[in-house]
Amino acid sequence: MDNNPISLQLIEQLVDLARRAGEAIMVVYNQQEGFAVTHKSDESPLTAADTAAHTVIAAGLPQLLDLPIISEEAELPDFTDRQHWHSYWLVDPLDGTKEFIARNGQFTVNIALIHNGRAMLGIVHQPTTDTGYIGVLSAQQPAWVGAWKYQGDQAPHPIRVRSLQERAAQQQPLTLLLSHRHGTQATVDLLDAIKQRWPGPIETSNAGSSLKFCVIAEGLADFYPRLAPTSEWDTAAAQAVLEAAGGAVVEATVGLPPLQYNSREDILNPHFYALGDCRFDWAGLLQKV
Repeated sequence: MDNNPISLQLIEQLVDLARRAGEAIMVVYNQQEGFAVTHKSDESPLTAADTAAHTVIAAGLPQLLDLPIISEEAELPDFTDRQHWHSYWLVDPLDGTKEFIARNGQFTVNIALIHNGRAMLGIVHQPTTDTGYIGVLSAQQPAWVGAWKYQGDQAPHPIRVRSLQERAAQQQPLTLLLSHRHGTQATVDLLDAIKQRWPGPIETSNAGSSLKFCVIAEGLADFYPRLAPTSEWDTAAAQAVLEAAGGAVVEATVGLPPLQYNSREDILNPHFYALGDCRFDWAGLLQKV
């Protein structure tokens, strides 16, 4: 990666690739006769759209940067090999397969570039609306560091998390995003604790896939706690978007360390918090949780 810095051309090519993967997904989504659903060994659902998007992305990425690829729809490389990777692609060809099956539109194509355990570049594309999010974190090309949203033929525009200091001072609502399908008692307890500390009301809303990170990144919500299992391909691209927009993604543990990648044998994330406005005292709000 050191010899192939993130560039505007690379970003544009990745957006085009994500769109083409999205088009492959929509061919299946729009089939009048419906589509078959099978299940993988971990009981997660699989459709022809997942594999079609994977095929497009796996063929396209080596033409952009010839790096190793980890994809949800391919065999996971052994850790004895990948622990030596400094840079690689991390892909979820169709994030939110359950939302795809439910036909609610809240699914995405996720492509991330990981460097030294950190998501440095992320594309999150929503095929049903031709909307997407770009996040870039790179010391090599500081002019491109930031986050953007695009839709259709419109030029991408910058996005940014909203200030929580101002909202707290004005006793405005703190908006939490929750998963459609993965509520836990730990999440309920967390909400109760936050209600006791936030000076204003607490609002909650449900959303699917990695779009929750992106809603925070564009300043429409503040906090997404995930206290249930996820895999690294579920979060990497959207983490880059949120962090590039001024937020953070941290482990839900003491000290709130940043969520890192490719540091263990399995590909499962620890429980985590996606946070807006990283300048806010999240540690104080979440203390003793």
